[in-house]
Amino acid sequence: MSELRITGLSEDMLALSALPWRKSLEDWPEDPGLTSMRGISRHIVRLIRTGPGDRDVFAVKETVEEFATREYAILRELNNRNAPCVEPVAIVENRLDNMANPLPVALVTRYLPFSLPYRVIMSGDVTPHEINNMANALALLLVRLHLLGFWWGDCSLSNTLFREDANEYAAYLVDAETGEFQPGLSNGQREHDLDIAQFNVAAELEDLASAGLLHPGMDPIRAADRVISRYRRLWSMLKEPQVLDPSDRHAVEKAMRAVQDLGFAVEEVEVTLDGEKGALKFSPKLVAAGYHQHRLFELTGIHAEELQAKRLLASFDRFRGREKKPLPPIEDSARRWLSETYHRVIDMVPEDLRGRVEPAQMFHEILEHRWYLGEKAGKDLGITFAAEDYIKSILPFRNIPKLEEEAVVVDEFTA
Repeated sequence: MSELRITGLSEDMLALSALPWRKSLEDWPEDPGLTSMRGISRHIVRLIRTGPGDRDVFAVKETVEEFATREYAILRELNNRNAPCVEPVAIVENRLDNMANPLPVALVTRYLPFSLPYRVIMSGDVTPHEINNMANALALLLVRLHLLGFWWGDCSLSNTLFREDANEYAAYLVDAETGEFQPGLSNGQREHDLDIAQFNVAAELEDLASAGLLHPGMDPIRAADRVISRYRRLWSMLKEPQVLDPSDRHAVEKAMRAVQDLGFAVEEVEVTLDGEKGALKFSPKLVAAGYHQHRLFELTGIHAEELQAKRLLASFDRFRGREKKPLPPIEDSARRWLSETYHRVIDMVPEDLRGRVEPAQMFHEILEHRWYLGEKAGKDLGITFAAEDYIKSILPFRNIPKLEEEAVVVDEFTA
């Protein structure tokens, strides 16, 4: 009899080895709440908890060996390139049931905390604006993948997870089975990916409309078209030359800031001057996603989505702007902001309400709430008052599931 083989990250091997690999995945128990959170997949998938922390929740998918091995390698490379995608953990091979019959190979990925499939989001009270935000997030995800030379081959809402990012969404690739890396994608390859995305998104939204889950008046075809339109605008900003005013001394700086506002750091640019027409052309040659994320992490050690990071940095910049002159080193200011503002606000949340909203998102929402309260009162009431009111009047009604209460724990299994 062949031995079960688990290949992956060493830190998780012991926990994964205790799972009931001699059972078909469809026979593994799962909390009904988590079942609805998984969305739809062409494969059998289960969410499982092996320990107390967020990193102890895994998604297990049964598939064929060739696809599992390929997808595991692709996801590892995407993670190495800091792409927004789920983290691969292991491949489980040589599975046999109690009658020595072969079972499918399993691919294990780490569950992405605070993320939801589009069908779960759409099943709630979703506005057309939120649907547009999801479309924008999917377009940005595809842009980021194409910049890395990755052809997805099956871009869709179903193959994506969404997390709140300030007032918008961040999108993560969750299925890389059909993807492949190229030294650089041709326009034809990108257009092929866009055609697939447009068809898939339109079909998925049409299914929701048929089920009565899509917002009335929302046209699936036009919504899918917006994904493509958003992609083209982003791609043009990042890859196509911009004609600038040569008499504007700050034109290049403004162009770079415009790219940074999109969430991309400019690593190298090319500037050319047409002697005859006097036109100045600005071309970003190398760009890297996550401009605000990287800056926030370097200053504070906080991991956040891009728009969350942008909002937190604005709070830090206001904090630093109030410090006495001459200004202290920025690292000292960052430590004080963390202690006196960010952690002080986050620590105000009582134990029974923690885990409902990701901390960086909650800090953003408290800042929004502070603005709302200030507009209503005609004066700024301060972040402490805003945090107290948010915790009392808003946070208890946030119904994001808490995995530690809903996930099946490994001890419940019987092999």
